[in-house]
Amino acid sequence: MIARIKGHIVEKKENAVVVDVSGIFYEVFVPTSVLQRLDAAKGGDGMVTLITHHYLQVGPSSAVPIMVGFLNEVEKDFFLQFISVSGIGPKAAVRALNRSIAEIASAIDKGDGSFLKTLPGIGQQKARDIIAKLQGKVGRFGLIRDEAVAHATSVPEAFEEEALAVLMQLQYKKAEAEAMVGKALERNPAICTAEELLNAIYAGTRKP
Repeated sequence: MIARIKGHIVEKKENAVVVDVSGIFYEVFVPTSVLQRLDAAKGGDGMVTLITHHYLQVGPSSAVPIMVGFLNEVEKDFFLQFISVSGIGPKAAVRALNRSIAEIASAIDKGDGSFLKTLPGIGQQKARDIIAKLQGKVGRFGLIRDEAVAHATSVPEAFEEEALAVLMQLQYKKAEAEAMVGKALERNPAICTAEELLNAIYAGTRKP
C-alpha cells in the first residue's frame, strides 16, 4: 500500500490533483480543505508530500486503486473516523469535507446537524448518523489550525507526551501546548489516554 507520495503538482481538479513522481503521474483525491493549502505546503524544491489513504474500489468486474491525500496524519485520522459512519465511502467523504476539518469536528461535537447538512452529499439523516457515531469522539480535531501545515512526527508512548506531540503537529508552540495539557489534567486528573486528554483540551477551549 502507498503510505505517502512526494512530487510536483502538475494539475489541480475540483477534488483531486495530479502529482508527477519522477515521470509517473498519480491522481490523488483531496478534500477542499487540503486542496486550498497545497501551495503553502510546497517545500523549497517545489514538491509536496501527501500522506495517503490507499484502497481498492471494487466493481463487478474490476478493482481500481484509489488514493486520498492529506497534509498530516491528524487530517487522515479524522477522515478515517468520518468514513467509519455507515454509508459514507472515501469518495463521498472527499466531496463532503469542503469546509475546514476543525469546523466540521466542532459541529459534530456540538450536535449541529444544520451545519453538517450544508456539506455536499450530507442530508438530514446522514447528519444524524454522523452525530450518533462520532459525537464525543472527534473533539481533538477541532484544535486543528487550518492556516498551518503540520508534519507528522513520531508518537511517544506516554499519553501526555502523545497529546503534546499532536498539539505541536497542529502548530501550537511547545510552551502553549504544555500549558494546555497541564490545565486539562488539573481539571480532570482521571484522564488516562491521549484521546481523552485531547478531547478535554478541546472542551476547555470552547466558549460557554
